[in-house]
Amino acid sequence: MKPMGAIPTGFAAGASGRLAIGGRDVEALIAEAGDTPLFVYDFALIRERIAMLRQALPQQVCVHYAIKANPMPKLVSAIAPLVDGLDVASEGEMRVALASGAGHISFAGPGKRDRELEAAILAGVTINLESEGEARRALSIAGRLGLQPKLAVRVNPDFDLKGSGMRMGGGAKPFGVDSGEAAALVRQILSAGADWRGFHIFAGSQALDSAAIAEAQRQTIELAGRLADKAGAAPPLVNLGGGFGIPYFAGDAPLDIEFIGRKLAEVIENEPECLVQSRFAIELGRYLVGEAGVYLTRIVDRKTSHGEVFLVTDGGLHHQLAASGNFGTVVRRNYPVALASHFAAEPAEIVNIVGCLCTPLDRLAEQVRFPHAEPGDVVAVFMAGAYGFTASPGAFLGHPAARELFVDG
Repeated sequence: MKPMGAIPTGFAAGASGRLAIGGRDVEALIAEAGDTPLFVYDFALIRERIAMLRQALPQQVCVHYAIKANPMPKLVSAIAPLVDGLDVASEGEMRVALASGAGHISFAGPGKRDRELEAAILAGVTINLESEGEARRALSIAGRLGLQPKLAVRVNPDFDLKGSGMRMGGGAKPFGVDSGEAAALVRQILSAGADWRGFHIFAGSQALDSAAIAEAQRQTIELAGRLADKAGAAPPLVNLGGGFGIPYFAGDAPLDIEFIGRKLAEVIENEPECLVQSRFAIELGRYLVGEAGVYLTRIVDRKTSHGEVFLVTDGGLHHQLAASGNFGTVVRRNYPVALASHFAAEPAEIVNIVGCLCTPLDRLAEQVRFPHAEPGDVVAVFMAGAYGFTASPGAFLGHPAARELFVDG
């Protein structure tokens, strides 16, 4: 038997004994969507998460949503009024963000093509510059258009976020301008007459160590202060990045957001003088939406092989790559799963839950304690609100795409 993560709060059995999401029975949701596999996002849980975050963070800290975590247009449009900005990483995401009516949009990511830079400049989107070369191209395009571009400098810090799932800073990286060169680039931007919007400093992602996040934020603000002094200009905004993780696996503990908020307030209270007029932002993706999503997949076969039970579903890694253990994890561990058709049922056996693909990598749960299940029953994979639908190889082997449903109870 192998452990699995804990089912997040906010989910319970309905009157039928089946899982309810946003107060709706799973079979009713599947009928509305038309079939399984299906992602369902409970917006009430996202709204609660944003409100809790606002309560914990200092008032002068803005909250941005990084829509790479989940760019479903209806979800982005619902989140936009609740946050202070949207952060995008492609022209496609930018179009979704613009359609939401968001007041502030920033565009990060290496390899922006000229047409993407032009589209951002025309739309008044802030471009987080990843290199001196990108700055030259953006300034040239803006000059041709006769527009003043909004430009921020993404900084590759000389530190990383300890314990993060993906380290975005420290050492040689394709992201951002090395911290030793950032101030000079700011001076170039200012001398060219651009609208300099500040710094974007992102040290890592998916961290569950509250003290490590607080320390990275302290170092980030100190670095922003040093760079502002060298550049001779105060940044209008210092984007502190994000990195807030969620507890996917057994043994993971949720972040202490109140602790992070208190520590951040202390740092801002003693911030460098050159940052007194600056605003700060936290850029979060999975932390806002990850726990609010559920992936529903129906069992199509039950078989036994060498004494092990396999529940074969109509879904799999082509929709939910992360749950299969093939999206950034070194050792495969189990996401929380449940028998949605009998949500309150007690475990009765050890099973493997697999998808429909012809690859041994397609496992949604391995050797987990589970209620007895039969073909026709529905399995729920939790923690599916981030890096699911669009982060998975949906075209692999030509199976149908998963469906998505937005629920706002």
